[in-house]
Amino acid sequence: MAKKNVSNDELLANIIKGIEEVKGNDIDILDLREIDNTVCDYFIICNGNSNTQVNAIVSSIQKIVSREVKDKPWHIEGTENGEWVLMDYVNIVVHVFQKHVREFYNIESLWGDARITSIATNY
Repeated sequence: MAKKNVSNDELLANIIKGIEEVKGNDIDILDLREIDNTVCDYFIICNGNSNTQVNAIVSSIQKIVSREVKDKPWHIEGTENGEWVLMDYVNIVVHVFQKHVREFYNIESLWGDARITSIATNY
């Protein structure tokens, strides 16, 4: 696959599209660029209702990002149990949770200084 230079905005938009395609819930974008010593520019956090939906969200993100911007994640982990899957696109890290796992870890609170943008879903 020919890798092209993809802007964060273009990658963000396609990741969100992948989440919405399979009705991922509670989508938040955490902008980490103004925080010192962060590992990436953005976290995208969302949740599904089951391990099946979590894995469907991950697959949808991969498919859409691959098709639209010819990019693929550097690393993915957590697909075995489908409770918390992390997708690392280097500048953007996607966390796809089951709702109860997201509530338990509450990683948004760990990044309280981040600017958080919530995406409204219409389903």
